[in-house]
Amino acid sequence: MNNPSASPPKPKPESEPESEEDDKHLLPIPQSPTGDKEAAYETHQKITIDGFDSFTDTPDSNKTPPFSWKKLWLFTGPGFLMSIAFLDPGNLEGDLQAGAIAGYSLLWLLMWATLMGLLIQLLSARVGVATGKHLSELCREEYSKWTRLVLWVMAEVALIGADIQEVIGSAIAIQIISNGVLPIWAGVVITASDCFMFLLLENYGVRNLEAVFAVLISTMGLSFAWMFADAKPSGKELLIGLLVPKLSSRTIRQAVGVVGCVIMPHNVFLHSALVQSRKIDPNKIGRVQEAINYYTIESSIALFVSFMINLFVTTVFAKGFYNTKQANTIGLVNAGEYLENKYGGGFMPVLYIWGIGLLAAGQSSTITGTYAGQFIMGGFLNLRLKKWLRALITRSCAIVPTMIVALVFNKSEASLDVLNEWLNVLQSIQIPFALIPLLTLVSKEEIMGVSKIGPTLEKAAWSVAALVMVINGYLLLDFFIAEVNGFLFGSLAVTCTAAYVAFILYLINHGNCLPSTLFSHLVNKGYAYIGK
Repeated sequence: MNNPSASPPKPKPESEPESEEDDKHLLPIPQSPTGDKEAAYETHQKITIDGFDSFTDTPDSNKTPPFSWKKLWLFTGPGFLMSIAFLDPGNLEGDLQAGAIAGYSLLWLLMWATLMGLLIQLLSARVGVATGKHLSELCREEYSKWTRLVLWVMAEVALIGADIQEVIGSAIAIQIISNGVLPIWAGVVITASDCFMFLLLENYGVRNLEAVFAVLISTMGLSFAWMFADAKPSGKELLIGLLVPKLSSRTIRQAVGVVGCVIMPHNVFLHSALVQSRKIDPNKIGRVQEAINYYTIESSIALFVSFMINLFVTTVFAKGFYNTKQANTIGLVNAGEYLENKYGGGFMPVLYIWGIGLLAAGQSSTITGTYAGQFIMGGFLNLRLKKWLRALITRSCAIVPTMIVALVFNKSEASLDVLNEWLNVLQSIQIPFALIPLLTLVSKEEIMGVSKIGPTLEKAAWSVAALVMVINGYLLLDFFIAEVNGFLFGSLAVTCTAAYVAFILYLINHGNCLPSTLFSHLVNKGYAYIGK
């Protein structure tokens, strides 16, 4: 039986505009207003799924319709937009450094990290489908005012950090393709225009927007596959790297980076909103389960494609730079130059192939960043802004600091590498503030109804979350040991760390939904100790 609390309220007559304001965030209701007010997707924008099969059901039907290839095609799209975060310039830099320093030995970890990321993203999609609301909206309803404001600030900080990497990655690609004519700051200005391109694409419908992203992903795939074929990496070493786990003290930092950059905080919020672009009635349990099934298939396909692209980049740099003098100095800024020196020109110079792939990665990820920013700001703050104004605000939040960063750090390759390390740390800090709310909500029957995850999946999800947080904790500790000097700076770091850990424990304790494990016992014990 469907849980009443997981179902949207019944639509009120048009004479009650206040109720319509509340209802418009939910899945399609005929009376919902359309226009420029805040909503994940307006009713007229959503893609109709019902009517494409002979299956008939009643509002309280529990039966899931049979599989249909045509319906799978209609559901295909959100997973590929989500997968862009696995292919952004920050991830590509992690790939090339892992390949250059660790060779093929971390490919197994890349595969398992992608699977962990898939599990988290599927839970995000489940929340969006089952509730008709995206994660930031649910956080606004679940937490107290001060808690949700902190979560919103953390989500925005994570988004800005990711956006700086993505915009600078695009700017580096533009510099490569223009043969150095356009400096990085000019590339940042050009990339900033994607906000308006996004608005233009959105006006032409969801499917057209998804088609543009399909082109960008295909461009990345073809570019990096070309490089892979040109480099001719060892098939035997590639298979051993995938199937035989290896980890040494020399490659531990790269291993942490491979896992740490898989889960992007803003992407967890984004996917729960993207899945609402299809018309699904939350009252029909069978239709909800059908949507979850199709999204599972298409998200798995999308992340398999992203895994292959990441594998191409890692193996190209493993073949070319493993055990060389350049291995420890290679980064996103100089990667194109090193590739050109190693593999030469030919019919299509590898430098420009790399530049085209990097540009596709940067442009696609900055557009999805704009998309995520709208949902995060609108959901947490319940804003009622026109879409062009919302996009302009969220874009400015990232472009202004990015422009400052580009001007300040454009003095040397080393300074950009330092910046990238700080940005990775910044995003690592934010990961618990997306994962904990997600796992809290997806485990609650009063929110999810019959779509609540079972105990086995719940334990697996919390185990993945704990692993990711521990790995990122190691990254933070390693970074601060190397960078924090002086009593004042050290005292500030210790104070902030204590507040940070206390807030994480508060979020976990608030949900009261940890599975009965050693991890939950330690968390609850720690929270009780802090509360004394």
